[in-house]
Amino acid sequence: MPNYDLDQGLAREDLCRYLAACYYQPGPEFTEEKVFDSMLVAATRIHPDLAVHARRLGEAFGTEGAEDLLLDYTRLFLGPNHIIAKPYGSVWLEQDEPLMGESTVAVLNLYQEGGFDIDEDFRELPDHIAAELEFLYLLIFRENEAHQQGKLVALEEKTALRRRFLDQHLGRWVSPFTAAVKEGAQTAYYRELADLTDRFIAMEKTKWEP
Repeated sequence: MPNYDLDQGLAREDLCRYLAACYYQPGPEFTEEKVFDSMLVAATRIHPDLAVHARRLGEAFGTEGAEDLLLDYTRLFLGPNHIIAKPYGSVWLEQDEPLMGESTVAVLNLYQEGGFDIDEDFRELPDHIAAELEFLYLLIFRENEAHQQGKLVALEEKTALRRRFLDQHLGRWVSPFTAAVKEGAQTAYYRELADLTDRFIAMEKTKWEP
């Protein structure tokens, strides 16, 4: 098999899944389910830089009040008057900021190719940041699965799809999106979440080989 670090692969899988969860409405379940402890463990197994930012993220969640976090989440991603950082790929990829534009159709095609079905309870558009991170999680999961099963061809195929998804979609819009979050956030938690997300995706684009 190629030089594939399965331990790092499993950690990337975990960190991506937890990052996706953080783009939903913040609540006490984050603490109850020890989301940030798990994120720190995963980030530490991947890279020291990610570990630093995962630690800061957990500390920020623990020190900022629930009301402040919810208010910032609403301001940043929901509005109602002005949405500071619209969490949809089409907004950042298409100049006139349409929703459900050509880029959304393109990402739906990638989802279909990767066997990714959006849960019927998901109430957001398919190119929402949480959905795209969950798709990336699935792709990393399937790379790990192919490695564990010794399926070299499948591993190369899943890796190629992950790279294409990052090159054509998520990797193109995540940096301007996270920059808007960092600029507009009033809590350290959302600034740290944006920073960690951007750094993680940058590594996914450039670092990992099959």
